[in-house]
Amino acid sequence: MTLSIEQFRYATYFAPRGKVRMQNLGNQVSQKYLLPNDKIIGLIGDAGSGKSLFIKGMFPGLELTNDDDGINTRPSPLMRDYAQLNYRAHTYHIDVRFEAAFTQMFELVDAVNQAVQNKKRVVIEHFDDLYPHLNMNADLLIGIGEEVIVSRPNLFGPIPDDIKSTVYQSIQYRRMAHSAEDLLVHVLDEDYNITCDGHGDVKHGFILSFNKKPKASIAVLEKKVKLLIKDDLTISYHDSTHIKIGEKIDQYCTGPRTHVNHTGQIKNFKLLKEYFYDPQKKTYELVGIVSDETIEDIHKINHFAD
Repeated sequence: MTLSIEQFRYATYFAPRGKVRMQNLGNQVSQKYLLPNDKIIGLIGDAGSGKSLFIKGMFPGLELTNDDDGINTRPSPLMRDYAQLNYRAHTYHIDVRFEAAFTQMFELVDAVNQAVQNKKRVVIEHFDDLYPHLNMNADLLIGIGEEVIVSRPNLFGPIPDDIKSTVYQSIQYRRMAHSAEDLLVHVLDEDYNITCDGHGDVKHGFILSFNKKPKASIAVLEKKVKLLIKDDLTISYHDSTHIKIGEKIDQYCTGPRTHVNHTGQIKNFKLLKEYFYDPQKKTYELVGIVSDETIEDIHKINHFAD
């Protein structure tokens, strides 16, 4: 093992919204942190956080037993090969919560142990549910909330509950920010015929990028979005690229599962009061946040907190 891996504690990334961005991040994490001899890859995150998309990016072509498109494989390849005592694949996937509906926990534990002993790799969603029974940690432990946390545990941690407590608490900000972002995109398109040229992330918020400075008043945009929030409209999954907002709004969205259920659940929404020019990207940036913090210096939005 190289010195850089021995010194590695953890890394954090903004958890992107949208299928392509999440898969791209999974691919980057795989290239940077995955070692050939890693046998257990544990993922932790609430429903709709993007675990399946992230895994598809890390392991292209891997057969998922229960993914975001509702594809359920029964029996799972791991449990099938466990029953036949013939581990044919190099890498297996298992969703503990899904599999637990059909399989006793002790069988899941034994199947994972047997696969590892046969030098196979197992990618485990909801690893926090299996860990108390497995009696060993993951080689690579990944949590997905508002941020993606990548860690390589040792004897002294982190343990899955450490990751879980962080990502389950923070994902509320990601859901609120994503929902507010889609409301703003709708207002820009519907009322101003303005389309943004890119999307980005900040702590507890989002960025919309424009190649030309929009003429829309930021104060008016904020007011319009807050009215939609006040209306407490339902937000629901429509298809893989659209959400439904209320009864009338069919909104394009590439991350349709990462939203609050009602617009009224978006708290402390505000837009920063100017379009910020980014000299590196040569774009104008509009920043929205869902936080009660007062932003006095834009360079400190992504601050490191305790």
